[in-house]
Amino acid sequence: MYIVVAGGGMVGGTLVRKLVESKFDVLMIERDTQLCEKIFAETGAIVINGSASDMSVLEEAKIAKADIFVAATASDADNLASTIMAKSFDVPQVIVRMRDPSYERAYRVAGASTILRVTDLLVNKMILEIEKPDVQRITTIGSGKADIFRMVVPEGSQVAGKKIREIGASRKFPSECRFVAVYCQDSGEVQISRADHVINEGDELFIISPVDDIKAASDFINNTNKGIF
Repeated sequence: MYIVVAGGGMVGGTLVRKLVESKFDVLMIERDTQLCEKIFAETGAIVINGSASDMSVLEEAKIAKADIFVAATASDADNLASTIMAKSFDVPQVIVRMRDPSYERAYRVAGASTILRVTDLLVNKMILEIEKPDVQRITTIGSGKADIFRMVVPEGSQVAGKKIREIGASRKFPSECRFVAVYCQDSGEVQISRADHVINEGDELFIISPVDDIKAASDFINNTNKGIF
């Protein structure tokens, strides 16, 4: 997966470091020469000194090959311009950092896939968007300490046919994750989760969890190797 990140400040720079650690193919675009040198020295990531709203810079970054573009500069105007340009190259997923809420409609019109407010902006949430696009964050609760997520049980999942209590009891399922509700595709009914509720393929699961644990929960639910349950 090839990811282009615009902005090497606190948010963009930290994101690049995390992505490099996770072995993603990542390139950063940053106007500040010193930041470029710092990120390159620390991560070894490919860095381009320039503006992500400059067509020649995006072409140098091979934006047309990007799977994801992240606009994480400190300027909404720059992020909006680069979002429009990235979408013109048909980049499938565009994640933007928004400082001013008045830009939200413009970002949506421009085609941003995910808009993250500064007050709600944690790098691990960006990582979640990149690593687990099948996991949808519904809402944040407890002043950001946890979120409610939605995910669908895939065909062949190891949890299909298992009771919620069996899933929760597994040492490989994060202990901080809790089932809130289950939507059954067959019956069209939403049920508050009970310990004896049996999970089936195609069910939509609503889980309350810290962001740091939801990736492990998703991996567990999407695992089709039933022999390791």
